[in-house]
Amino acid sequence: MVSTATPAPETPAPEPVSSVGRLFGALFSPKATFDSIAAKPTWILPVLLGCVLFISVLAIFTQKGGWPSFFQKQNASNTRMEQLPQDQRDKILSSQLKYAPIFGYVEGVVLPFVIALVVALVMWGTFSLMGTTRTTFKTSLAIVAYASLPWAIHGLLSIMVLFLKDVSTVDIQNIVASNPGALMPDDATKWLTALLSSIDIFAIWNMILLAIGFSATNPKKLKFGSAFVTVLVVWICYTAVKVGLIAMFT
Repeated sequence: MVSTATPAPETPAPEPVSSVGRLFGALFSPKATFDSIAAKPTWILPVLLGCVLFISVLAIFTQKGGWPSFFQKQNASNTRMEQLPQDQRDKILSSQLKYAPIFGYVEGVVLPFVIALVVALVMWGTFSLMGTTRTTFKTSLAIVAYASLPWAIHGLLSIMVLFLKDVSTVDIQNIVASNPGALMPDDATKWLTALLSSIDIFAIWNMILLAIGFSATNPKKLKFGSAFVTVLVVWICYTAVKVGLIAMFT
């Protein structure tokens, strides 16, 4: 009697999750959610949410009159500004107060999309060159978009801070004290402040979700640990370039 091998059961495909469900799932049930995202990528909703929160934070900061104190502190720590006559400094401050909200709103519309596209391209290229994942740019974009949702929590906390605190004491660049840079004095070395500000709780959460997301694209070959190390190396390179440029030009 000839025996026949019993075929191994196929791995069931992850159940589809709606885009709204993915907003919560990426934060609180990331493994199953990113399995679903890798199987059927979508990306637009979390990026739009980022735009809304960015603009909301900026609008509240502007409406509560936070720009004058922000630029006065910035200008006071700028040695080049200190060398200018008072009338020129007043003119520069007037221009800053006029155009900062306008440029901020434009950034709020454009920047979340640009960041998502650039990060997705870098991560897609990095993992593809390593040969550890089989994925497309669209899948990479979806993973990056949903992995950025910790920053949505950051945005909500920023709105709370703006309502609870005097805006003259708030730094729009670091509203939530979630990194060591928030502890640095106003006259601290800018490159050091930038470096410490990069070591952020929400950035670490973001990197963990990126690692979970990309490991879901090829779980047999790409484990979470390897994916996290790859994401961490990319983050270190980006941080080194950013801090280096700040050190050069300040």
